[in-house]
Amino acid sequence: MAKDYYKTLGVDKNATKEEIKKAYKKLAKKYHPDLNKSEDSDEKFKEINEAAAVLADDEKRTKYDQYGTTANQFKGFEGFDFSDFMSDVGGAGFDFDSIFEGFFGGRNPFRTRRGPRRGADLRYDLEITLNEAAEGIAKHIVIPRLETCPKCHGSGAESESDIVNCPDCNGSGMRRRTQRTPFGIFSTTTTCGKCNGQGKYIKNECQVCDGTGIVKKTRKLEIKVPAGAEEDTNLRVSGEGEAGEKGAETGDLYVIIHVKEHEVFERHGDDIYLKVQIPFTVAAIGGEVEVPTLTEKAKLKIPAGTQNNTIFRMKDKGIPYLHGQGKGDENVEVVIEVPERLSKKQKEILREYEKESKKKKGIFSRIF
Repeated sequence: MAKDYYKTLGVDKNATKEEIKKAYKKLAKKYHPDLNKSEDSDEKFKEINEAAAVLADDEKRTKYDQYGTTANQFKGFEGFDFSDFMSDVGGAGFDFDSIFEGFFGGRNPFRTRRGPRRGADLRYDLEITLNEAAEGIAKHIVIPRLETCPKCHGSGAESESDIVNCPDCNGSGMRRRTQRTPFGIFSTTTTCGKCNGQGKYIKNECQVCDGTGIVKKTRKLEIKVPAGAEEDTNLRVSGEGEAGEKGAETGDLYVIIHVKEHEVFERHGDDIYLKVQIPFTVAAIGGEVEVPTLTEKAKLKIPAGTQNNTIFRMKDKGIPYLHGQGKGDENVEVVIEVPERLSKKQKEILREYEKESKKKKGIFSRIF
């Protein structure tokens, strides 16, 4: 027997697939070159995967058990390019389960063909006022971005006839190299460097976009900001990002809302707050004062005996709910204004008020 795959994986010849899988995972993690820095880890890792590729396949395993080899034991293992594999698996993040299941499924888990990449997403920071946030508004913005070339429509070629199958890989997108060894034929497959795995090659590139399929443009867009938008509200505009490669899907545009500070109001969620000065006479005997709201001016009733820093709630005078019906409230904190200067008559009136207050207190005025 040329190679003892059972010994390589450390399992019995009657081992079940689950036992083989468990042994493979344990050894693959132990000898993965990104996790094991010993000089022979690379070779041991190849031997482990070679053994798993045979023992995980019922047909190959049967032939191997009968003849000690298979007629073409590496068929179905073609494309296992260890150099590409080492750079792609990401070391500790490698999913050994998916690789082993790839062996069982008869597919090559390492062979990939890179298609055109999706276009990049874009971000735009938009500043609006508190009033605009409350009412909702349509804003026009200008963004630079990459768009599909209008001449070649994203193909990158001067004409359709200039797009041909890659001569290096015959349109497969992969380059195969076969080696004969004392134990059979060993094939490795790598991504074609000429077409980058796409299988197509452009003979004559588009003169407008130099074969990229995309060009730089500036686009003007209307962004509708909904009523109730707040700081860091994220608006996604589908398909308004950058164009993808060779006709691939376009990215999206994300508009991030920033709300300017208001000179009068403070926003807390959907409620707004402000402070209003009122005369001490109004606080004492009651009355009405005019206060601003986000849309107009309104009358606020002040009951007699109102104390300093009392907060009054004006229902539904705040910010509309972004995800629902209704509005927040406006909260008005009253600050009693004490006059800095009084006329002679005003002083006399206040002294009379003071005397009258003392009479009402009676005996308690002598205690306190």
